[in-house]
Amino acid sequence: MPLQYNEYYNEQTGLTVGLKKLLFSKQTAYQLVEVYETDTWGNLMTIDGMVMLSEKDEFVYHEMISHIALFTHPNPERILIIGGGDGGTAREVMKHSSVKHVDMVEIDKAVVEASKLHFPGVGDFENPKLQILYEDGIAFIKNGSEPYDVIIIDGSDPVGPAEGLFEKEFYRYCFDALAADGVLTTQTESPWVNSYHPSIKKVFTALGDLFPISKMYTCAIPLYPAGLWSMGIASKKENPLSGSTTDRISDAGELLKTLRYYNPAIHSASFALPTFVKNIIEEK
Repeated sequence: MPLQYNEYYNEQTGLTVGLKKLLFSKQTAYQLVEVYETDTWGNLMTIDGMVMLSEKDEFVYHEMISHIALFTHPNPERILIIGGGDGGTAREVMKHSSVKHVDMVEIDKAVVEASKLHFPGVGDFENPKLQILYEDGIAFIKNGSEPYDVIIIDGSDPVGPAEGLFEKEFYRYCFDALAADGVLTTQTESPWVNSYHPSIKKVFTALGDLFPISKMYTCAIPLYPAGLWSMGIASKKENPLSGSTTDRISDAGELLKTLRYYNPAIHSASFALPTFVKNIIEEK
């Protein structure tokens, strides 16, 4: 076994992490799920050779894909997470006292299994608010009935089972599955990686066509390709930068004390995009 994990996002350019040992490996009908013990980042989960999370930096992704949306919505009660089998997004969502029920639709049981075994601090799987459904997320949302207040698309890169999560048809299903004041967030890859640009453009074009409000925001995740990651928020009614959203964040003192990346200043600042990033989604 190599003493390094390498993930290349362009030819021989990518990420290197020192490894101690392989803790988990399972090839499922969908993908290869592996967990390594690393020399710096704690345990590291990869799917088909791509980093999903590490113990050391997972909080950045999970806080940012969750709290931007949950604070934008005035009273989020019913939440749907597509993907998210490591449990970190559900953990953050359930910190909001208004939340009554969370459906987490994960296609691959092995992701949940690996997280329970090797990332005990990530998931809150025994929380009675959480229901895990092992199904295809696209089919689930297409056939859903009762609307959700917030939908979070916590999928992997646009290959394999997650490829459909970047298509306009999928986001139309999401729009229909949201309540009248519903909010959606989704991860949309690294702006530094040119091969991701078509997928990024495709998602934001779809969100702009379907929702009256849609915006990109970013955060710094060191183990994701190139370290800068983008996410999208789309809303039927509420603006993530409105005064009412700011007031809700200001009133959440105790919740904010539990967080390590997200805070009121980050909420606003994350929407300030470098010009080259804006150009990816705005240029014709």
